Amino acid sequence: MIHRDPFTLLKELVSEFKAIAITGPRQSGKTTMVKLFFPEKPYVSLENPADRNLALSDPVSFLSAYPEGAVLDEAQKAPELFSYLQGILDNSNQKGRFILTGSNNFLLLESISQSLAGRVAYVDLLPFSISESKTCPQPPISLEEHIFLGGYPAIVHDRTKWDAWFSSYVRTYIERDVRLIKNISDLTSFQRFLYLCAGRIGQQINLTNLANDTGVDHKTIQSWLGILQASYIVYTLPPYYKNFNKRLTKSAKLYFYDTGLACYLLGIKNYSELINHGYRGALFENFIIVEMLKNRFNKGQRSNLFYWRDSSGNEIDVLIDQGSTQIPVEIKSAATLNMDFFKGLNYWQKLTGQTEGCIVYAGEEKKHKNYSVINWKNISSL
Repeated sequence: MIHRDPFTLLKELVSEFKAIAITGPRQSGKTTMVKLFFPEKPYVSLENPADRNLALSDPVSFLSAYPEGAVLDEAQKAPELFSYLQGILDNSNQKGRFILTGSNNFLLLESISQSLAGRVAYVDLLPFSISESKTCPQPPISLEEHIFLGGYPAIVHDRTKWDAWFSSYVRTYIERDVRLIKNISDLTSFQRFLYLCAGRIGQQINLTNLANDTGVDHKTIQSWLGILQASYIVYTLPPYYKNFNKRLTKSAKLYFYDTGLACYLLGIKNYSELINHGYRGALFENFIIVEMLKNRFNKGQRSNLFYWRDSSGNEIDVLIDQGSTQIPVEIKSAATLNMDFFKGLNYWQKLTGQTEGCIVYAGEEKKHKNYSVINWKNISSL
């Protein structure tokens, strides 16, 4: 059995909500998780033409076959069901009755928002976290292996051939999902845009620059970036600019939800290349930030992560916003602790008077008089 961190969250939600929607990137393990967690529920995939045709042509008969509820996979393929589901849920007090999943999150969420808003709890299932990877038959060991493999179950758990799997993943995503989300005719330019995004990991998003390099206009890039976000391919880390009088950066930073996919797009062929690769620092930063996201999503919490930068170049890699206080986190890929690592934290302390702070790096944990210094394996402690 593959243990997933959101199991505890699911146990809470099924006792409180009548329906649950599982969202996340394609191939993140949504179907496997619901089959394991809800073994007593009928499982229906609307990828199946017979089931899909019945759901579209006679939704009442389709749903009447599951009086105690069911797992409806690829639910977005039959949007007509959602208005009928609304009536069933409103006329019943049964909790955890229907579980909805789908590989096209944009269309699934659009259907839910139109008919089931306020009736459904959401679980964002991202690829494996560090703790989940440990339960696999051949768990990744080194930092470079973690970054290179990423977290998709087919890669980490099943050890499917890395380059062939990601090649198929990118092709399927572009040729299938992108067409469904938005009818993009110029798929070649969209693919170029995807590869260009990988080369900008950890950088502030410059739409004009991306438009020039891709060969399309500014508005198209904005739309395409939204598609990558909606389908859990890229994550944009927003800037923090509250309660400051000086000029601050207000452009988001670009990261990928999976570093394995990012490595594939960057042309990295083996995890040993990451030891001295030019993108090592950016990929390590990406890896840590997404791991922090997974820790929150798996507990049903929204992201409270930001970055901070002023016009003079002073910067904090991640700010954990806790309302009245913000915890600054600096992310360094080196294994040797350097006093320069503390420069941003010291500046933040002087600016705000807040004394907490953390360094996450590739070396051993050490005691510091002012800040926490932790190894990347213990990122969940944050």
